[in-house]
Amino acid sequence: MSEDDDKRPARVGDVHELATAMPDVVMGGDAERPGFSVGGKTFCFFRGPRKDARDPLTGELYQDVIAFHVESETDKQALVLDESTPFFTTPHWNGYNAVLLLARDLGRVTRGELAEIIQDAWLARAPKRKVAAWRAAQLGD
Repeated sequence: MSEDDDKRPARVGDVHELATAMPDVVMGGDAERPGFSVGGKTFCFFRGPRKDARDPLTGELYQDVIAFHVESETDKQALVLDESTPFFTTPHWNGYNAVLLLARDLGRVTRGELAEIIQDAWLARAPKRKVAAWRAAQLGD
């Protein structure tokens, strides 16, 4: 992957590519709403419409929500409170270390930024041994 590619706007296909590039990922769900897990724990998934996630202008349910786990509440707040990012949360996610993003807003982050979000999501959910092995491999690159 070129440095220029990391700077381009992220796309839905990048979510699939980046998530499945992480070690030992299992894809579940279906083609429309896939989920990605490691060690039996989901770290990223395309969520169906829920009554707590509505477009504030139209009142319509969001159809294109993607959820990403984060390491901590501090990380979650850093993303959702930063007005320069498209990440958000809803009351349903209170108490959960995860952020939401509309697929239509993926282009507001770069592919490189998305890669970091997905790696962090994987790291937050992967078993400790897998995390240690992945970190060691990254140091070797």
